[in-house]
Amino acid sequence: MAIVAQRSEKVRRYIEDAGLPFNILVDDSRAVIKAYGVWHRVGLDAWDISRPALFLIDPARTVQYLFVASRQDEFAAHEDVLANVAGLGLRSL
Repeated sequence: MAIVAQRSEKVRRYIEDAGLPFNILVDDSRAVIKAYGVWHRVGLDAWDISRPALFLIDPARTVQYLFVASRQDEFAAHEDVLANVAGLGLRSL
């Protein structure tokens, strides 16, 4: 599942049109990103946004991998994500 913290019908249309193989939560109220601690009021390029973050959660609902960026242009290393997905016995996309 992915979470998008934007208030936009364009996001909803993109989700429907793209036919992505996973669920996406549109977090209009930002309640979820606040609960996960990745929301910040002021960024360098925007207000009221989330930082890029990745949580890999196993079927028992335990967080097995966590990445939270300190900047909007920072993302988890692709290799780290794939290694952790494989370690969970999950199939990568």
